[in-house]
Amino acid sequence: MITSKQIIIKGLVQGVGFRPSIYRMAILHKLNGTVENNNTGVIINIEGDKKSVENFINDLPIRTPIASNITSIVVTDKPYSDYSNFEIIKSSSQSNEVTEVSPDIGVCNECLEDIKTQVNRIDYAFTNCTNCGPRFTIIKDLPYDRPLTTMSVFPMCDSCKNEYIDILDRRFHAQPVACDNCGPQYSIDTKGECLTDIKTVIERTCSLIENGKIVAIKGLGGYHLGCSTFNDKTINRLRIAKNREGKPFAIMFKDISSAKEYLHINEEEEQVLSSWRKPIVLLKLKKKISNSISIGLDSVGVMLPYMPFHYMLFDSLSVNSIVLTSGNISDEPVLISNTEAIEKLGEISDAVVTYNREIYNRTDDSVVKVINNVARTIRRSRSYAPSPIELSINTEGIFAGGAELVNCFAIGKGNQAILSQHIGDLKNLETLEFYEESIERFSKLFRFKPELAVMDMHPDYLSSRFVEKLDIPIVKVQHHHAHIASCMAEHKLDEKVIGISFDGTGLGDDGNIWGGEFFACDLENYERINHFEYIPQPGGDGVSKHPWRMLISYLIHYFGIESISNYEFLFNDINPNEISTIKSIIESNLNCPLTSSAGRLFDSISSLLGICHNATYHAEAPMQLESMANENIDEKYSFSISHDISFKSTFAEIIDELKSNICIADIAGKFHNTVVSIIVETAIITSNKTGLKKVVLSGGSFQNSILLKKAEQQLALNGFEVFTQSQIPSNDGGIALGQLAIAAKRRELNRII
Repeated sequence: MITSKQIIIKGLVQGVGFRPSIYRMAILHKLNGTVENNNTGVIINIEGDKKSVENFINDLPIRTPIASNITSIVVTDKPYSDYSNFEIIKSSSQSNEVTEVSPDIGVCNECLEDIKTQVNRIDYAFTNCTNCGPRFTIIKDLPYDRPLTTMSVFPMCDSCKNEYIDILDRRFHAQPVACDNCGPQYSIDTKGECLTDIKTVIERTCSLIENGKIVAIKGLGGYHLGCSTFNDKTINRLRIAKNREGKPFAIMFKDISSAKEYLHINEEEEQVLSSWRKPIVLLKLKKKISNSISIGLDSVGVMLPYMPFHYMLFDSLSVNSIVLTSGNISDEPVLISNTEAIEKLGEISDAVVTYNREIYNRTDDSVVKVINNVARTIRRSRSYAPSPIELSINTEGIFAGGAELVNCFAIGKGNQAILSQHIGDLKNLETLEFYEESIERFSKLFRFKPELAVMDMHPDYLSSRFVEKLDIPIVKVQHHHAHIASCMAEHKLDEKVIGISFDGTGLGDDGNIWGGEFFACDLENYERINHFEYIPQPGGDGVSKHPWRMLISYLIHYFGIESISNYEFLFNDINPNEISTIKSIIESNLNCPLTSSAGRLFDSISSLLGICHNATYHAEAPMQLESMANENIDEKYSFSISHDISFKSTFAEIIDELKSNICIADIAGKFHNTVVSIIVETAIITSNKTGLKKVVLSGGSFQNSILLKKAEQQLALNGFEVFTQSQIPSNDGGIALGQLAIAAKRRELNRII
């Protein structure tokens, strides 16, 4: 019996070799018809024997490319058309609905083999196919076809064109397809001398790195700065050049076996490291690499090669790893322009390796951390963005501006949230320009016109100011409610939950700084059940750079002004005049906003233990505290839960143990256990009051492996269903998703004020 069907497939189905795989499946099942891309997805018209059509439909979810992601398959009957064969037809653009845009995909093994064996691709560093290569970084508009990418300026040679039109070829309709005869080319600029032969480029780059030099290298989504991992002098020179005093650098290893020599890598971590996304993965050190890469931490960010150039470089390098950090000056966006790179990075490097294909959409390397055997996204950018998050609520036309730190924005399309790549900290003109440029490009790419905008309650965030300039209705969302809603949206939760949000800062309803919050909330609203005790924050936001200042505030709050003299041994490394100034600020209550922040608590304990008095980058003090902590210890300190949560007894007991010379690692471990106990006890109290049994954990503090791991485990042991984040960062990079979900829910309930 002959049957005729139309199949509409939505999801990540463009730029990943989807249509060729459909063609091969149709030939396998001896079916006729067509397959095409348009901006709504992939449309298949299929005709043939009824059983064969059924088998074809059943194969769709399991035989499609590894990087694809099907979110829906809709099958309908259609009139019989009597197709004579099966063919791929030209892409079309039919409406303002859009399909997903593929993130960039790490080079595949077949293309790496072609670099060694295929005549026109031997040593060709832009070899790619339908299964790999650049996508989001080169796309300008939909549908995803070569004329709408930065490959449009490279006409295909006959050889590439034959592959492109050959339905059975791995490069069939691979939009970035190219070879040494027709595609982009690398060059190296060494202080005015420009060399273009790829072998010379590789040899010169290797020689520079091996001889203690710094090289700027153009990647998929922006420039990197590279140097030897084993040369502390060069790494320190790089720190000075980037104005990056203490923040860890990422390392690229030649392969997984090389990485395992220096790092503890479990099965889940290896799987993430080796995946087609090739993110930076935060891993525990097994063997010393350099004193200067990850100062004061027991872990380091590691990635594997994901571009042909990386593999070619390691084939010639005498070392099996290199430092590879973002090509920018501290706090500015990663550079993508060749001219700017030669001008700016040329000043701080000994050579600039570039190529003549434009990067259209800037993307940093993504960062992932495995906690409790779950991969948690810390920074969502290359190879993750702009894949959408499927929601259970209509988000159409909503723009979410995000937060100030580690900003991402979000746009709503249908039941999806499309998050931008990592933008960065909105604290300077360059990052703001990147933010505004990316919003404009997302709006064009995804046919987005904002009808409703949502912003953080803090009026001074640059993201808030941007939203306020839009001539559309605006929703203001409390920062920590957005954190909880972000996790709820990721898990498609639309009900009341216990929300626990720990981070460094966020404006509260009462005008104070929040950050240690316990809510009973849903997507629409929240009730603040409890919070960490308010402590004066002397000097405002500046305390995050000087944790000892917050320590003084805690000590004065709990033990009086005389305690600073009583505990002089805690401040041996601090200038006495600066201590006097902070005491005066607290006593006069001058620029001392109140804070309930978990981040500031962790800062204080880090300083109390002498681990970090002054931070050189965001969250350094809590990170070093976590790194120092003995997570195998079971003891904890006492605390008080009443109308708020007090750590007075915690501080007193820690100081007593310091006087008794108890191991710092054990004290740090016991402090983590104390915070976990507070989480569990407060959740139990809240559950008894509300009847709620689902707990949602979010906020930047839950990037702490010890805190999240033990909190998840202990909450589960106490009968709670626990929800945490993996696809979306729990830090402020996930705020926009929460904002979007809250605004969508309030709109659904007609409660937009």
